[in-house]
Amino acid sequence: MSSNKSRSAEAKNPFSKDKQMSAAMQEKAKADAAEAAKTARLRALRLAKEAADREAAAAKPAAKRAKAAPVWRAS
Repeated sequence: MSSNKSRSAEAKNPFSKDKQMSAAMQEKAKADAAEAAKTARLRALRLAKEAADREAAAAKPAAKRAKAAPVWRAS
């Protein structure tokens, strides 16, 4: 009898599975888009920080950036 009930439900609404799949696909697409937006935002922040770090490093005097190691000579 349960198979008759499911058949009658399918007969009433044969597209219910398609609608469920479509809704699931739309939800997945929305989640994917949100993740892509988050990734793009984080990438932009990282690139901005790297650019700021490069500018700060370039602004430092050359002597402070790289010190030469002292040379020890044996006597």
